[in-house]
Amino acid sequence: MTRKTKTTAVAKRSKAASTKSKTPRKAKVTRTTKAPESAVEATVAATPANTNAALLARREAAVPRGVASAAPIFAARAENAELWDVEGNRYVDFAGGIAVLNTGHRHPDVVAAAKAQEDLYTHTSFQVVPYEPYVALAEKLNALAPGDFDKKTLLVTTGAEAVENAVKIARAHTGRPGIIAFSGGYHGRTLMTLGLTGKVAPYKKDVGPFPADIFRAPFPDARTGVTATDALNALETLFLTDADPSRVAAIILEPVLGEGGYHPVPVEMWAALRAICDKHGILLISDEIQAGFGRTGTWFAIEHSGVTPDLITVAKSMAGGYPIAGVIGRADVMDALEPGGLGGTYGGNPVACAAALSAIEAIENEGLLARSTALGESFRARFAEIGARTAPYRMWDIRGLGAMLAVEFVTDFDTATPDAAFTKSVISHALKRGLILLACGMHGNAVRIMVPLTASDAIIEEGLAIFEAALADAIAAEMQIAAE
Repeated sequence: MTRKTKTTAVAKRSKAASTKSKTPRKAKVTRTTKAPESAVEATVAATPANTNAALLARREAAVPRGVASAAPIFAARAENAELWDVEGNRYVDFAGGIAVLNTGHRHPDVVAAAKAQEDLYTHTSFQVVPYEPYVALAEKLNALAPGDFDKKTLLVTTGAEAVENAVKIARAHTGRPGIIAFSGGYHGRTLMTLGLTGKVAPYKKDVGPFPADIFRAPFPDARTGVTATDALNALETLFLTDADPSRVAAIILEPVLGEGGYHPVPVEMWAALRAICDKHGILLISDEIQAGFGRTGTWFAIEHSGVTPDLITVAKSMAGGYPIAGVIGRADVMDALEPGGLGGTYGGNPVACAAALSAIEAIENEGLLARSTALGESFRARFAEIGARTAPYRMWDIRGLGAMLAVEFVTDFDTATPDAAFTKSVISHALKRGLILLACGMHGNAVRIMVPLTASDAIIEEGLAIFEAALADAIAAEMQIAAE
């Protein structure tokens, strides 16, 4: 089920770490004891110009500040759920390249498939000379996607490109311009996808105006008391006030909000949206870019609802780290555009296609769907224990589907005021101790879990022990500030 990555000694150290008090002694980042695997690696580790600080200075001089990096470290190598920086520091990776590495860093079968394809050809452009890996991947995705109807798949390069093309296809098929998205949704950083994205900072600030005929409906929010029924009623009101349903091509929604805080769409809401779309001739798009390929315990997160969408956008963990994305949909819908209306120079790169086929096979052969479900159950229980033991009344919510989980921090349970500063402190202390985490949520006060599904139990345990220690560090730092 999982790849072996840890020795018995490391597992024992992990177990010992989990039994420490809730305010453990601050420890240095664990360093690798493994000798450099090559002369190149040894040179990189020993070169003063390649320290994290030196590289950060070069980055700031050469890369626009708009390209943010969550961690001030630079990768040297990685394996499954572990990463080493250029100074030799070792980290447990609970971020997975933003949910890209369900099959882990450098899965051996995925890397082997990519290398084998590189020995044949790396690019022809499918629009010039097509190739079998593109067709094979399209066939595989058509078979995996829910729905008892003929399907076709378009392959592109990025998630935003997939969403852009889903909108194009929906408009061409329906002859309508309107698209409805939801508050908190994230669909990309191009102008069209930013128009769909329902979160201003940092994505939409200063870059408007955005395309017309995009409408927004509220997403259910327990914090503000907005229920699924409220959200659906608001959608019906939107039809009366701004978005004539006869001019709406599609409704797009993430099954689990990504940047919006890992909130799952209520099952009853999916069913109601399907009925609304059927009533008005609107297409339903499930944006599975972050939630797909086993992250939630099913191939696609919408499968938990039993609802079948018309189009599905995919990317991230589809190829185990290689850049590829796509749109899967009903064959009659996907055929809406004339030849030449879809495509892109690099879309469905043959190396990435080979990697994707291998990553999908790994998910199947290694039982990673079941692994995701089991991890989700384990994480929920452990986070509840850790929160109650180490930070009472601060961990307000634990939510998600399968191993796509988030924990949300607040100042206190009485007001449930979002605490982004505390969340940032937890993430910072975790990095110092050797754990990579990322935040999410409209207020930036949730930590999301995107650990590779191939991570060993020992690595998971080690990461959780570090998380609890970092949580205790953040509490201690907060108390010290309050005392000063």
